[in-house]
Amino acid sequence: MISKRTLSKSEDKETLMEDASRARKKSLSKKTKEPYASNEVEENDSVFVRLLKTSGLILKTGENQNQLAVDQIIFQKKLLQSLRKHPSYPKVIEEFVDGLESYIEDHDSFRNCLLSCERLHDEEASMGASYSKSLIKLLLGIDLLQPAIIKILFEKLPEFLFKTASSDGINMPRLIFSQLKWLDRIVDGKDLTTKIMQLISIAPVYLQHDFVTSLPEILGDAQHADVGKELSDLLMENTPLTVPILDVLSSLRLDSTFLSKVRQLVMGKLSSVALVDLPVIIKFILHSITATNALEVISELRERLDLQHFILPSMFQASQIKLKITGASSSEYQEDDSPNCVMLLFDILKLTVRYEKIISEAWIKAIENIESEHKSFDLAMIFIIYSTNTQAKKNIERVVKNKIRSGSIQEDLLESTFCIHYVVLKDICPSILLLAQSLFHSQDQNIILFGSLLYKYSFKFFDTYCQQEAVGALVTHVCSGNETEVDTALDVLLELIRLNPSAMRLNAVFVKGILDYLDNMSPQQIRKLFYILSMLAFSKQEASSHIQDDMHLVVRKQLSSTIFKYKLIGIIGAITMAGVMATDRIISALTQRRDDLNNEQCTQVTSLLQLVHSCSEQSPRASALYYDEFANLIQEGKLTPETLEWIGPTVFNDFQDAFVVDFCVVPEGDFPFPVKALYGLEEYDTRDGIVINLLPLLFSQEFEKEGSQMTSQEPGKKLVSPLCLAPHFRLLRLCVARQHNGNLEEIDGLLDCPIFLTDLEPGEKLESMSLKEHSFMCSLIFLTLNWFREVVNAFCRQTSPEMKGKVLSRLKNIVELQEILEKYLAVTPDYVPPLANFDLETLDVIPHSNSAASAKNRKTGKIGGRKRKADGSKAPSPDTLSKEDNSECDAVPTGRSQLEKELTGKEGKTSVSLQNYSAFFREVDIEVFSILHCGLVTKFILDTEMNTEATEVVQLGPPELLFLLEDLSHKLDNMLTPSFTKRNPFLKNKGNRNIGFSHLHLKSTPEVVHCVVQLLTPMCNHLENIHNYFQSLVAEDHGEVDGPGVKAQEHHIMASCYQRLLQIFHGLFACQSFNYLQNFHPSIPSFQCGLYLIRLLMVLLEKSTAPAPKKEKIASLARQCLCRAWSHGEKEKSSIFNEQLHDMLCIYLEHTDNVLKAIEEIAGIGVPELINSPKDASSSTFPTLTRHTFVIFFRVMMAELEKTVKGLQAGTAADSQQIHEEKLLYWNMAVRDFSILINLMKYGRLFVEAFLKQCMPLLDFSFRKHREDVLSLLETFQLDTRLLHHLCGHSKIHQDMRLTKHVPLLKKTLELLVCRVKAMLVLNNCREAFWLGNLKNRDLQGEEIISQNSQESTADESEGGTSSQLTKSKATEDGEEEEASDGEKEQYSDESDDNSD
Repeated sequence: MISKRTLSKSEDKETLMEDASRARKKSLSKKTKEPYASNEVEENDSVFVRLLKTSGLILKTGENQNQLAVDQIIFQKKLLQSLRKHPSYPKVIEEFVDGLESYIEDHDSFRNCLLSCERLHDEEASMGASYSKSLIKLLLGIDLLQPAIIKILFEKLPEFLFKTASSDGINMPRLIFSQLKWLDRIVDGKDLTTKIMQLISIAPVYLQHDFVTSLPEILGDAQHADVGKELSDLLMENTPLTVPILDVLSSLRLDSTFLSKVRQLVMGKLSSVALVDLPVIIKFILHSITATNALEVISELRERLDLQHFILPSMFQASQIKLKITGASSSEYQEDDSPNCVMLLFDILKLTVRYEKIISEAWIKAIENIESEHKSFDLAMIFIIYSTNTQAKKNIERVVKNKIRSGSIQEDLLESTFCIHYVVLKDICPSILLLAQSLFHSQDQNIILFGSLLYKYSFKFFDTYCQQEAVGALVTHVCSGNETEVDTALDVLLELIRLNPSAMRLNAVFVKGILDYLDNMSPQQIRKLFYILSMLAFSKQEASSHIQDDMHLVVRKQLSSTIFKYKLIGIIGAITMAGVMATDRIISALTQRRDDLNNEQCTQVTSLLQLVHSCSEQSPRASALYYDEFANLIQEGKLTPETLEWIGPTVFNDFQDAFVVDFCVVPEGDFPFPVKALYGLEEYDTRDGIVINLLPLLFSQEFEKEGSQMTSQEPGKKLVSPLCLAPHFRLLRLCVARQHNGNLEEIDGLLDCPIFLTDLEPGEKLESMSLKEHSFMCSLIFLTLNWFREVVNAFCRQTSPEMKGKVLSRLKNIVELQEILEKYLAVTPDYVPPLANFDLETLDVIPHSNSAASAKNRKTGKIGGRKRKADGSKAPSPDTLSKEDNSECDAVPTGRSQLEKELTGKEGKTSVSLQNYSAFFREVDIEVFSILHCGLVTKFILDTEMNTEATEVVQLGPPELLFLLEDLSHKLDNMLTPSFTKRNPFLKNKGNRNIGFSHLHLKSTPEVVHCVVQLLTPMCNHLENIHNYFQSLVAEDHGEVDGPGVKAQEHHIMASCYQRLLQIFHGLFACQSFNYLQNFHPSIPSFQCGLYLIRLLMVLLEKSTAPAPKKEKIASLARQCLCRAWSHGEKEKSSIFNEQLHDMLCIYLEHTDNVLKAIEEIAGIGVPELINSPKDASSSTFPTLTRHTFVIFFRVMMAELEKTVKGLQAGTAADSQQIHEEKLLYWNMAVRDFSILINLMKYGRLFVEAFLKQCMPLLDFSFRKHREDVLSLLETFQLDTRLLHHLCGHSKIHQDMRLTKHVPLLKKTLELLVCRVKAMLVLNNCREAFWLGNLKNRDLQGEEIISQNSQESTADESEGGTSSQLTKSKATEDGEEEEASDGEKEQYSDESDDNSD
């Protein structure tokens, strides 16, 4: 029906032609049957017949066509001449019409007159028209006859209105009405319009539709206004005619006001119209839009138009029809009709937004202004405009990004958009993918994720071609080299495989091409890529055998390489392939026989693992990587029991042979240090027990490799390196745990067994040791620490008290060894530790050292605490590990490290931060933090007969707690902070941000958060204990948390624990109450702790249902921090403290209920106190306000002052008197604060701009009623702006580039102020009060700048004139009082003169 309406003009022509052709066929058939009747000519002696014959037209009888012997135009001219030259003219016209009326009384004759005439053969060549007109149409082309012919037709029409179609299929009413179309001239258009509207009112509905749609083809432009009014009246009365009427109104030339009225009427019917009528209605609404009302109309249209109301029922109906194999033809028609209507609707929208710039911009603006919930139609229109309007692409991208940031567009809305409008969106798939590509280049993680969803749903809902395009675009992102793009694109590809594996398998060849770009990918990305390819290759072997071959080829090639970077790719790829293969075998085992699993399928996995093992056994680093990757495979549960049975004994025996020796065996060798079995947790007899053979292995590797080839590389001997100790043990314990359901009794001897070491306490021998010995001791401690970390990882989940006690003991050993290690590292600045994390692309992970070797070195080198660079063989920038992957507090060393610096600094040595060496420590598993649940643990000490000899109570001490909290804080920071906010510096390692978090990344972010949430209760308990500790210190030291009786080291450890707990809560958004956390504020030990507590409370405030009182509480807590004197390491000169102070002051001013009052308190009380205090003292009210922090206070207060006055609404004349008074008082306070804080040129200009926009409109309406207040305000502001003028002069004298860049804009603003004040005087009829003068250029001390000697006298007069005017204004009328501002105006005019020099 839609197509009929929109194409009604052409279809009517086609209908008539078909009717005529059918009539011709029947007449021809009758000619053959009745040859005699075919030649019958109307024999009538009437004027009508005679004149027609004379003019060249022969009337035929019966069903035969009338014959036209001459050209149509010639016929009309001859007939017109015959009528005019007839002797009885003009009476002959009436006779002619009467003859016609008599002739058409016969039905066949009337029909022949309405059908086209037959042209004679000898005349066809001369005919200009492609078809002949009917007799009636030819007569209507003659002006003398037209009115009478029209009258006859309208008299004849009612006879046929309610009759059925004749046997020949001709619809007589349509045929009659078609005679009026496309006439060259309408003689009486008004009369014709009246007749047509009367006819429409009585015609049946189906004919009404045809008559209405034919109006534009009948009437001329002069009748458009009249017929438009008639149609609008008809629209209100006859709802079924809404669509044809609107179709006609869109084609008529009508007044915009009239169209607006009709549009409002139609807009109210949108919710009740049928889907098939919707395209024409929308077309009319869009056609009636003008530039002035475009935004309003589009906003109302998108609000009222609910396409889901139309589309969803039809989709449900279509789905029901598809469920039935057979169905009625009518149902099939309905199924096809709805999508056609929707497509037609969106075609109209596409054409409109493509060619109508006003409408496309208005639609974008309407969507941008939406504050309520968005519809799927909004997103569909965004995609359509993006695809059709090239100029609007940037604007669309901006709107989409802003909507994503604000959370207005969520995943469920996007999915419903694709689900509902997929028929339309699939045609613009390339544009949607282009938008997704643009979003991928953003730095906002939410925007990137939205782009990934566009790829996902394009693949899910669209056809094969669009799926191929989506996969190709994602492959391009993977090969781009941008870390965030690569990670997100790989995640999307993996999601697509899970969503539709069969469709992804068709596009596997594109994904396989990524194998050529492995060099630019991080290990984690390589692991993900091989997982994707393995899923495609091994889930359906027959269909993806070519991918399997390519993967095996790449893996074998990389494993055979001697370069570790490529060997790393081979190891990771092979292990990932084995994991997917094993997982697929487990699934297939559910449907196949068990024998198949035990034979060929298991053999493929084991052979691949054997290949990796054989290719990596001669490289310690490659072997360690193999052990770690294999362990991860087992941890994820991807290996079958058969594979574990094969690998378990091998791993156990290899570890025992390589690293474990009997206690009674004495190590042989010329060791530089005495070898001792240390750190054993049990008393061993000399005949039994085991020891980890660490020092001898390290010695053989470090000291013997320079003199000769290592003994382990001799033929027949296996390479053994202490580097593999921790990774090999991790693989061993995971094998045992998987085989015994988590029970580690088989290897529990490794928990308490000692290690072959030497005395590690440096003591006095530290100075006498050589650099090589220092390096050896550091390596020994690093390896020992990594061994203990893996032991804690292994046994932390054991439930027996005995095991828990030993784990706590090992944790204590770790803390003790870290303290010893710091001492060694302090005197070994260029030392590079042995690797502990092996999935690194390169070896450029050298830690940077903060230490000097000794007091002697510092004396000779004169470099103080500056870092020393490594030699040429090392990376020149070894700070890659301490970059942005730390949280805000990580830039400050831990409490223990900071204290150590203070304690050792007096002796000439400094400590180092072990955080810079994080890449060289084994990762602590997330399960280890279950130790936080431990309270007091009773450990039983057994004698040789396994009887209880003694008991020992072990608990988690503050150093061990700090160790766990620091590690947990770093893990949360890595998982919860988006990667784009922590980008690496240029030319730095791409993978370094994730060093030490490989095992953590095996879990998803929700899984990690879930694990940490389980720790909230014990962490709150620890927080309360620390709070009680500091509360007891306050009580003991008479109200001072850091009094003289406090142990410095203990205080710093507890304060660091406090800080880390608050940082963890802040990162996690702890689900504790606001009131609970604010109670900890009195015991805050440091400024940084206070900042983290307030930030945590702010996060909770965002979710609060009653934010107002809690907002005031945050302001109060922030003020308390600013008003408190801090000690114990709070360095006011450090950049870290300055940033924290800046944040704290911003929080205070943003959350206080009266910003101006708070600024006035600091500027009016704190600043004078600082000025009157000694040089190194501070303000007594605000101890954090010192001479070093004054600039921070000043900058923040000016910025907040400018922001506050900018947010104040300008006054209007409609405001009440009370509102004017309140705003005037507010501005008086703001200008008073500005007078104190004037000395910052940048914010001074911003304040003057805000004064112009927000305050001057208020003064316009307040001048007459509050003249004293306005005068006082302007007098104060005059002094401020004069000082700004002096600042401009100061910057020109001293040529200070930081100030001079602000001078042009500032002077322009001051000139605008002059003009604005003059405008205010004119508004209040005080033009005569305005006069201009020149103001001298002066510096900040008030001394004149001699740059304009010619103006000195004028300047002096202007200064005197200012004072006199100020005096006069006190006693004169309203206008003169304003001359106080004229002094201000003098200054600004002079500034403009200065600027012109």
